[in-house]
Amino acid sequence: MESAQALGLNVFKSDPRQRGFSQPCPLWQGQCTIYTSPHYPRFCRTYKCKLLKEVLDENMELPNALSVIQKAKEMIQELEVLLPVSAIINFRERLVAHMEYQESLQASAERGSVDQEFLLKARSLLALYENQFGVKDLIDHSEAEAE
Repeated sequence: MESAQALGLNVFKSDPRQRGFSQPCPLWQGQCTIYTSPHYPRFCRTYKCKLLKEVLDENMELPNALSVIQKAKEMIQELEVLLPVSAIINFRERLVAHMEYQESLQASAERGSVDQEFLLKARSLLALYENQFGVKDLIDHSEAEAE
């Protein structure tokens, strides 16, 4: 991940399951500006989300995959307006932080101040991430699931 940071990417999460960098990638300008560079991150070279694999394996048609992507973008836009102002610029980090905060309120005596609309939309987005893109472990639900 040091090589990704050296390229100017905002790398986050030290847990190997959650490593990544902010999107959109600052090196993307209609196409990857370092794709042919020896500095191209190995992760970018090898990563294929579940949805891409489905298209490549011809189990899903491209227009259907693009519809899923559009749905995800719309869900993200709906959640953006529900997130509090933060110094954190990464959507994923802000989403996880606010979900954890809301879920801690839900588990405490302060249930009346829980933003149910936000939690419903956030959980729907995470389900889409997992089911369509294969992205898991964005948030640790172990405590919430134990209840």
